[in-house]
Amino acid sequence: MGLFEIVFRGELVPGAQLALVKANLAKLFQSDGARIDALFSGRRLVLKSDLDPQAAEKYRSTLERAGIVVTVEAVPVSVEEIEMAPPPDAPGFVRKPAKMAEPWVARDCYMAAFVEVQAPDYDVAQVGSDLQPTKPQVPPPRLDLAQFSLAPPGSDLGQQARPAAPPPPDTSHLKVTR
Repeated sequence: MGLFEIVFRGELVPGAQLALVKANLAKLFQSDGARIDALFSGRRLVLKSDLDPQAAEKYRSTLERAGIVVTVEAVPVSVEEIEMAPPPDAPGFVRKPAKMAEPWVARDCYMAAFVEVQAPDYDVAQVGSDLQPTKPQVPPPRLDLAQFSLAPPGSDLGQQARPAAPPPPDTSHLKVTR
């Protein structure tokens, strides 16, 4: 049993109105108007593929009720022929050695990208040299703290009092048994 595809070429069912058909397709495909307009290009469009005969007929009838003419076509089966190399024990087989790339080629191609780069001429500093310039000493800020004083330890500084902890629960009526 072969597989089938649903093909649309932009044709409407005779007597169908284009605006109504586009509205039906937008609802059916749950798509916007721009995508539905693209269906009516006149080119061959495969709407659904790899269907069994029953599913293909169901799609065809649903789309015809929506107002478009579709055809059910068999999915073309393509077999690609591949010419295989002869096995190693066959007469006339010649093993070609793998060509090794020279390591300097890749590096030179990489470095060729930097030929036109203009970089400043930097010197290398002596071992132990300080490479960052020294920062100027910043004088400490002048603050007048004479208006502030410290309270003696344990003083009340006006904090809000914490609520008293609730009393522990009464557990006198509980018994431990084994």
